[in-house]
Amino acid sequence: MMDYIKRIRDLREDKEVTQREVAAVLQTSQTMYARYERGANEMPIRHLITLTKYYGVTSDYILGLSDKKN
Repeated sequence: MMDYIKRIRDLREDKEVTQREVAAVLQTSQTMYARYERGANEMPIRHLITLTKYYGVTSDYILGLSDKKN
């Protein structure tokens, strides 16, 4: 499993927000966001950038390249 799949799910659950809420931030559908969390679709780089700002973490953290959030 790609590291970012687990990380984006864990970050969302830690913040206690729904897939629908994150999808709204990304300006995509809940269905598409759910596909990112399942690994059915790769997440576009623009969404990665948006999530780093939304969660206050680095892209390296989301991608599993670092365990440091900031």
